[in-house]
Amino acid sequence: MNCLVIAEKPSVARDIAKVLNCTKKGEGYLYNDKYIISWAIGHLVTLYEPEEYDESLKKWNMNSLPIIPNELKLKAIKNTKQQFKILNTLINTDSVKELICATDSGREGELIFRYIYELTKCKKPFKRLWISSMTNEAIKEGFENLKDGKEYDNLYFSAKCRSEADWLVGINASRAFTLRFNSLLSIGRVQTPTLAILVDKHIEIQNFKIQEYFEIEANFKTLTENSQFYKGIWIDEKNETKILDKEKAKNILDSIKNKNGIIENIEKETKKQPPPLLYDLTELQRDCNKKFSYSAQKTLSIAQDLYEKRKLITYPRTDSRYLSKDMTSKLKPTLEALKNTNYYNEFLHYVLSLEKLPITKRIIDDSKVTDHHAIIPTLSKANISSLSKDEFNVYDLIVRRFIAVFYPAYVYNITKITTKIDEHLFLTKGTTIKDEGFTKLNLKTEKEKKEEDILPNVKKGEEVFNEKSQILTKKTTPPKPYNEATLLSAMENAGRFIENEDLKEQLKESGLGTPATRASIIERLIQVGYVERKGKSLIPTEKGIKLVQIVPKELKSPETTGKWEKGLSSISKGNMQPKMFMDSIGRYVNFLVDYAKKSNNNIIIDEKRYNDFKQSNKYKSLEKFGLCPKCNNDILENSKAFYCSNWNKGCKFTIWKNTLEKYNIFIHKEMAKSIIKDKKIVDVKIIDPKDKKEKLADLILLDTGNINVIIK
Repeated sequence: MNCLVIAEKPSVARDIAKVLNCTKKGEGYLYNDKYIISWAIGHLVTLYEPEEYDESLKKWNMNSLPIIPNELKLKAIKNTKQQFKILNTLINTDSVKELICATDSGREGELIFRYIYELTKCKKPFKRLWISSMTNEAIKEGFENLKDGKEYDNLYFSAKCRSEADWLVGINASRAFTLRFNSLLSIGRVQTPTLAILVDKHIEIQNFKIQEYFEIEANFKTLTENSQFYKGIWIDEKNETKILDKEKAKNILDSIKNKNGIIENIEKETKKQPPPLLYDLTELQRDCNKKFSYSAQKTLSIAQDLYEKRKLITYPRTDSRYLSKDMTSKLKPTLEALKNTNYYNEFLHYVLSLEKLPITKRIIDDSKVTDHHAIIPTLSKANISSLSKDEFNVYDLIVRRFIAVFYPAYVYNITKITTKIDEHLFLTKGTTIKDEGFTKLNLKTEKEKKEEDILPNVKKGEEVFNEKSQILTKKTTPPKPYNEATLLSAMENAGRFIENEDLKEQLKESGLGTPATRASIIERLIQVGYVERKGKSLIPTEKGIKLVQIVPKELKSPETTGKWEKGLSSISKGNMQPKMFMDSIGRYVNFLVDYAKKSNNNIIIDEKRYNDFKQSNKYKSLEKFGLCPKCNNDILENSKAFYCSNWNKGCKFTIWKNTLEKYNIFIHKEMAKSIIKDKKIVDVKIIDPKDKKEKLADLILLDTGNINVIIK
């Protein structure tokens, strides 16, 4: 009996083949007497295009919307069809009695395998390999503990619903708004609310009014034999330092010049900052963007290579920052294995010298581990010199974070001195570090490097002299635009943008998109021209801003995604039937198409494209039928009407060719030219719809393009 193992990629299949000792090669597979190991190349199967259901749907037409097939069908992807054929043959070979799904252990990995299983009409039993590391040991252990494939049915139903819902919304919304606004628009469940977050911030920055304000700085000198010096900033009764009235600032300055003051109060507070949590993908992407300016997509690609090819880290596409209880025994061996690199020994010495590792709920917490645990190093020895600079940077962050969680807290003292001159108070703050703790492992950027602010050793009630004071002129600064690090945070914490508490809680768990898809969503927004990278900032384009203006709030609010994720999560847990979810998607699609049809389309999405067209030879060569009676622009023709070329700027003048159909008149080119020029045509033969008799009538053109028929 042969068992067919299907991996997600050829490289993963080769790794599994080594462990299972499959050394023989076939076309598109490896094998031995027990196992055949083949692979997908990412997704091999996708959903039909609309025109594959009906040829007429190839042409985008508002009247054909919404497109909601009774059943969404699957097809092999053209570029990888050969590998699908190989899998189809292997799956249906009589000697293959059982399959093992060895695609990535997550929602999308499940979908890749199940779509292949569905399209090949396979009915054979299958098991599931579920692992979090690509080391030989992890693969071997996984094959010793295979799961029944049916245990993951609900995960597949969730993935299938996500895939089909994205297709239905994307196809229908993109077509509807493209047709309504005459500009190619890409619309999606996650990308559109993500774009809205960027646009809202951009508008906030644009509307920000810079305000000048003033602060007063005093330079104090103690009156002791060995004078000590320190600075203080004036504060009001609410501890605010800003003074909006310059005259007020001058009066305060005059009243404190060359005067003695007294140290009214000294506060000392010790603060502790615990080590950070382990990395999930989003946090890793954020840090790589801050420290190395890597895009989210670049970080994901590097991490995937470190997982698959280098075998140095665990599964990176995770949304958990915790480890499960069964991993407790592996923590010390993993730390010991890192000693072999000889690169982290100065940090490892402290941790490995502890009698017992300080394991807390901040490290091990089963309730906060979903499909996969946090990203940590594997037991594999890293050859640091063989890593590229980018690979080392990402690996180094993961290793340092893993060691740091076992370090003590960062402890520091904050000292506040309040100095009083007459009735005016001045605040001085200082920080001293008591224990660096886990921060010894931090890779700090120049901005993050903070020097201690050590204050003089003064006493409450001590007298000081205001040696020099001055007014500092400052300006309020607008909010900063999003960069990839801050946008990833906004996507992860999208719940803060909505009011519904249940959905807010759901978005706290899932956010906009998943850790694995957020990078591609950002890249997609750039690819379709909605967003531009300017330095590190992500700035919405005019097209992106206008798209957010024209779509309904349901399409741009994270609340919709919150509802979807809540539903998908319920399906994966077996608490909701997929049909109920898909029925709600059908209603939503109908709403979006109806909204687009009724939208006021006087917004020009792409002004440059529109103006360029008006100047182009193509436009100049078009037949003109006169001037619009409303705005004096050219009248053009399409298959259904004669319309004003200025429609994009709001002119609604249109003569529909079938508008007089009930009078047995079709408005042809010559008739259109005549009525546009003279505003009327007299003595036209018509059929009176009331008595079906031929009569004469005058046709009167109105400014809207409607035609009055006056029967004689």
